[in-house]
Amino acid sequence: MTETGPGDEHESEHTGVDPDALLEGIGFDADSNVLTRRQAEVLALRERGAAQADIAARLGTSRANVSSVEASARANIEKARETVAFAEALRAPVRVPIERGTDLYTVPSLVYDACDDAGVKVNHTAPELMKIVGDGGGDAVAGREVKAPLYVGVTSEGAVRVRRSEL
Repeated sequence: MTETGPGDEHESEHTGVDPDALLEGIGFDADSNVLTRRQAEVLALRERGAAQADIAARLGTSRANVSSVEASARANIEKARETVAFAEALRAPVRVPIERGTDLYTVPSLVYDACDDAGVKVNHTAPELMKIVGDGGGDAVAGREVKAPLYVGVTSEGAVRVRRSEL
C-alpha cells in the first residue's frame, strides 16, 4: 500500500484530510443517511476548512457544483432535524398549544400545569422556558407576544421542544 500525500487523489490539498478515511472513521453509511456520499464528503471537507475551489479541484468539478452539493446537503440536514423534531413532538407526553396573542410570560405556567397533569418534570425555570419558547418560536414570537400558533412539547425526560403550529 502506498502512502497518501497532499495533492493525491484521496487527500485534500488544503486540509491534509483523506475524506474517505474521515467518513469511515465517523461511521458514515450512505444507505442509512439522508446525505449522499458526495454530500457527506463535501461537508466533511468544508467543516475542516477546505475552500469550495479546492474541493472542486480535488473532485474534478466546478466550484459552483460543489456549492450546489453543499447547499443541498445543508438543506437535507435541516429537513432531517425537522423530521426528528416532529417525531419527538409526536412522542412527547406533554403537548401544549400556545395560541396567537398569548403573552410569553404566561407560557411557563401553561407548560408547568400540563407537565404536572402528565406527571412529567420539566427541568427549566420560568425565564429559561420563556427563552426556549422565544428562541424556538423564531419570528412567531416578537417581544412578549406570540404572533403565530406554537406547540410546546415536553418529553418524558423533560426536554422542551417548540414547533410552529397551525391551530
